[in-house]
Amino acid sequence: MKDVRYNPQAIEKKWREHWKATNANQTRDDGRPKFYCLDMFPYPSGSGLHVGHWRGYVLSDVISRYKKFHGFDVLHPMGWDAFGLPAENDAITKGIHPKITTTRNIANFKRQLEEMGSVYDWSREINTTDPAYYKWTQWIFTQMFRHGLAYQKEMPINWCPQCQTGLANEEAAGGECERCGSPVTKRNMVQWMLKITAYAERLLNDLDQLDWPEPIIKMQQNWIGKSEGAEVDFAIENSSAKIRVFTTRPDTLFGATYMVLAPEHQLVSTLTSADQRTAVDGYIKTALAKSSVDRMASKDKTGAFTGSYAINPVSGERLPIWISDYVLIDYGTGAIMCVPGHDERDFDFAKTFGLPIRRVIATSLEDAGKPVEAAEPGEGMMVNSGPYNGMDWQDGKKAITKWLADKGIGQATVSYKLRDWVFSRQRYWGEPIPIIHCPHCGPVAVPDEDLPVMLPEVEKYQPTGTGESPLAAIEDWVQTTCPTCGRPGRRETNTMPQWAGSSWYFLRYIDPHNAEALCDKTKADRWMPVDLYVGGAEHAVLHLLYARFYVKFLKDIGVVSFDEPFQRLFNQGTIYYQGAKMSKSRGNVINPDDLVREYGTDALRLYELFIGPPEVATEWDDHGIDGVFRFLSRVWRLVTDNWESNWPETVTVKRATHRLIYEVTERFDSFRFNTGIAQMMAYLNTISAEGDNKADRTSLAALIRLIAPMAPHIAEELWQMTGHTGSVFESGWPVYDPALLVEETVTIVIQINGRVKDRLEMPKGISKEKAFAAAREASSESLAGKEIVKEIYVPEKIVNFVVK
Repeated sequence: MKDVRYNPQAIEKKWREHWKATNANQTRDDGRPKFYCLDMFPYPSGSGLHVGHWRGYVLSDVISRYKKFHGFDVLHPMGWDAFGLPAENDAITKGIHPKITTTRNIANFKRQLEEMGSVYDWSREINTTDPAYYKWTQWIFTQMFRHGLAYQKEMPINWCPQCQTGLANEEAAGGECERCGSPVTKRNMVQWMLKITAYAERLLNDLDQLDWPEPIIKMQQNWIGKSEGAEVDFAIENSSAKIRVFTTRPDTLFGATYMVLAPEHQLVSTLTSADQRTAVDGYIKTALAKSSVDRMASKDKTGAFTGSYAINPVSGERLPIWISDYVLIDYGTGAIMCVPGHDERDFDFAKTFGLPIRRVIATSLEDAGKPVEAAEPGEGMMVNSGPYNGMDWQDGKKAITKWLADKGIGQATVSYKLRDWVFSRQRYWGEPIPIIHCPHCGPVAVPDEDLPVMLPEVEKYQPTGTGESPLAAIEDWVQTTCPTCGRPGRRETNTMPQWAGSSWYFLRYIDPHNAEALCDKTKADRWMPVDLYVGGAEHAVLHLLYARFYVKFLKDIGVVSFDEPFQRLFNQGTIYYQGAKMSKSRGNVINPDDLVREYGTDALRLYELFIGPPEVATEWDDHGIDGVFRFLSRVWRLVTDNWESNWPETVTVKRATHRLIYEVTERFDSFRFNTGIAQMMAYLNTISAEGDNKADRTSLAALIRLIAPMAPHIAEELWQMTGHTGSVFESGWPVYDPALLVEETVTIVIQINGRVKDRLEMPKGISKEKAFAAAREASSESLAGKEIVKEIYVPEKIVNFVVK
């Protein structure tokens, strides 16, 4: 055995073939305690995986293998989020049909993940573009339609004039098209919407159930954005129309000195006077060319006066009505009352356009007349507020809300920042929306027995430029029969967004081959919720929110029995290289294939874990993997050099081994894999220094098992080479003896008048009297002829004799 060299390439290929041939990674579903570990499944781009992607996948695999050691029945599946804009854009760039590029990319991704040695149960592999899968994506939509949660609405959407297509907000970040970089404009179009707002309160309250990172919880809370306040109707001068606003601070109504509408507000055209028409129309055109993100982020306050006035309901004061892009049509009512004395945005706008600024909240009545130099905090007593002067702002909020309700011009209400989900895309590569438009019956859901509505094969799939999906040009597909009345109808030609297939995929893994239901309810009850969900923080809001929404709806219609899909969430840290986040667009990616060829999979896995705490961003070091490879080589030599020698167990090595078991177990349980590896490296140094590089078989077997979740190939090989039968992962996690963690002796320093004279090994817990006696005996020559005037004892550390 001593002459066998560590050859990772040969070892790793051998064991991957063995695991595949023996179905070692398949979930048994045999009644043992379950552990469902899930990765955020990738969309298969042409660039393949880089080492930044590996970090999360290695992490989830280590935890899955660790749970296997502890006797859990582990479900660790993988699939492909292959519909949607990223895959279509990749195909357009290459000039190849997205079905072809997606198939190629999946094959490459799967090869890389298999080389990683992960315990994925490939018998449960799913693909969102598979009709057997998207049949159920469509089925969920039809259920939402029948329950009133899917509806059509004309609304402004992001529009790319270069690509000639509508874009979701996430596809127009920063006001630019994700694909071509062109400035995004707005266009009114009829869109399919999902009424996620119906679940706003449950989505907010149920966050308390989750073991998620606090920043992610906060982001979800902010996105939902619950606000309690009042709706208030403002009459318009010389008009029967009214402007309704939502405000969290009705107590500041006396401080409202003007109003602002979103440029898209339906009343803008009516309210604009003839002499203001040119200015208003020009401003609207400029505003609609900006994305919502840019509008909210802009520090400069711009606007146009409509020429009309509203009436403050509590004071009767005339308020000029402006439009400005810092008010969004899809937040609140698209109109705000402006209190510049106590709102920073309103203050900046008022200063820009010379509008009145009034203090209505102050610390005392004496402050009422002081000029407002900047927007002030809104806590204190009410001033300049008529009969409410001197009232605490919280009491005033209740009193004015009641007054508004009594007058029939307002009411207490709750508002959310969360908007209904724009669900349709004017693209080809997505799930067809299963709706038939009938001139007589209106929109009708495709019957369950007719699902899936297959995505037709086409040669030309590029955006049409008309605002319609390319599917609209396929007349023989579009023309169909209304399932309700039997008369001619037309299929919906918009497709679903990429989010549709990823909002429920975790359920399909549980029962991937079920042709009668999206998932058997009994199996869902067995496996859900997901015990650990691993992925990047970039999905902290939308994907997680949509998945939670889907689960709550499916519970309401009796498909599942639980409220939340993901019990614990872990976001791996980003890997940086050459000072920037690793990405293909920056040209700073490291291909794992090259490192695997040179060092082997286990070394790369170990280095991904060793570079830092898994949740923390870290810089990639090109040479760091060298040290990890040397460590694995040392492990190999330690086992192969010592096993046949069958050395007797020594106290030093035994204690070191049990200390290692304790330390590694504790670090695995707390996800501190990097320090767990450091403990193993220190252990090898201990064996080298104090064990004379000799270790007994029991200690060596423990070491092999401890390293197995992180470096499974070398562990399986060493387990087999040392005569064990079966897989190392079926051998049980090593257990430490707490008694061996306790040090039996301590080193006590002996001093005379503060100067060190000797050091003694004494029993741990030795009494003061015995410590003095042992120290006097050991120092008898130094103490001879001297008078001990004082004895000082620092327990288990120092004995000091003060002598004359």
